[in-house]
Amino acid sequence: MLIHPDRMFPVDPAARQIARRLYTGIQDLPIISPHGHTDPRWYAENEPFPDPATLFVIPDHYIFRMLYSQGIYLEDLGVPSRDGSAIERDSRKIWRRFAENYHLFRGTPTRAWLDHTFATLFGFTERLSAQNADEYYDQIDAALRTPEFRPRALFERFQIEAIATTESPLDPLKHHDIIRRSGWDGRVITAYRPDPVVDPAFEGFRQNLERFGEITGCDILSWDGYLEAHRKRRAFFRDYGATSTDHGHPTARTADLARSEAEALFRRISTADASDQDAELFRAQMLTEMAAMSVEDGMVMQIHPGSFRNHNRAIFSRFGRDMGADIPSATDYVGALKPLLDRFGNEPNLTLILFTLDETSYSRELAPLAGHYPALRLGPAWWFFDAPEGMRRFRELTTETAGFYNTVGFNDDTRAYLSIPARHDMARRVDCAFLANLVAQHRLDEDEAHEVAHDLAYRLAKEAYKL
Repeated sequence: MLIHPDRMFPVDPAARQIARRLYTGIQDLPIISPHGHTDPRWYAENEPFPDPATLFVIPDHYIFRMLYSQGIYLEDLGVPSRDGSAIERDSRKIWRRFAENYHLFRGTPTRAWLDHTFATLFGFTERLSAQNADEYYDQIDAALRTPEFRPRALFERFQIEAIATTESPLDPLKHHDIIRRSGWDGRVITAYRPDPVVDPAFEGFRQNLERFGEITGCDILSWDGYLEAHRKRRAFFRDYGATSTDHGHPTARTADLARSEAEALFRRISTADASDQDAELFRAQMLTEMAAMSVEDGMVMQIHPGSFRNHNRAIFSRFGRDMGADIPSATDYVGALKPLLDRFGNEPNLTLILFTLDETSYSRELAPLAGHYPALRLGPAWWFFDAPEGMRRFRELTTETAGFYNTVGFNDDTRAYLSIPARHDMARRVDCAFLANLVAQHRLDEDEAHEVAHDLAYRLAKEAYKL
């Protein structure tokens, strides 16, 4: 078989039996996907996915970063370049190249997600390889041409109860509008990601500000007008179902400047190229401003810091953002968040969900913070740690201080649509394994473990994101 029914479960036979029982109770729960990057156009247009390579390989940085690390050019994988220069256009050749190098993914979560998808959606029982690459391609390609593999049909097959995409304030949300007017009852909502008009280091930042002002009709060169523009766009996003904001800053630094200082800082960053110090201070101030707005309008706030984005300058210049060259960096939370927490940490109307790519901060900083401040919750193991070992370490490092109920369950944070069930299944299995060991060690009763498993798989995410 391609996937084993006991994958991710404990080796100890007694604990494994407990994990099986826990998993049986939650494996078919609906999926809550409160933060991700799937394309709303898929659900709006409901057109067939084009071919296996375009669906699985070309858009997925988890896949092409590994292949690139072994010397395979992104051009040879069909990844579009900024300048429109020549790339491989033959999808079957791209797929064969991927299949020939499938061994590179041994032991990775990407391999587990792909095998789960190949087995459960397409019925494969043998591993992908150079020898069966064409068989895989033909069988997947044929399936993608059927109505059962249209985006909306897959949404229902996956038992997705709600999914949130992530859009910039400059996005007109036209695809969300098409979904709304189509009469389809799949719940696809948006989330407010203001980085292009909040981060002075974001490419085209000043042009983005101008566009921001045009869209909102606000005086974008004044501090008050700029903040009002955010309020207007947040309200617009809420009209399309948004319950959350998301902030992908390099650090978790926050600030709480006096009004005159904030105005002077905004003048500097909006009228001239910002220094690194001003850019970081402005991002810090805007996290606090966004928290203030969340207190006003009730939107859940997420911070995804600690990624040195676009680390490979040559790849960024040639291919743009999100090309697999984002690298985790050490992140401070205790000092960085204090200005924001001094104002809003005890605020009952704020839910602030913290993520990290710095695992060393879990037991030292994040779990103690979330185990005290009412406004704070811990997001699940994210990105590089969205893996069995990363999820297990997350529970080990945070549960003793923050418990289970200062976390928010799981979200898949993916643009790889067909991997969503695989990612949730992995998280459910890992949590059942963790809980089974607690039961086997007589640290938790099994009836409690069943309740916690349900909460981690479904209830906590639904409640935390107000879905």
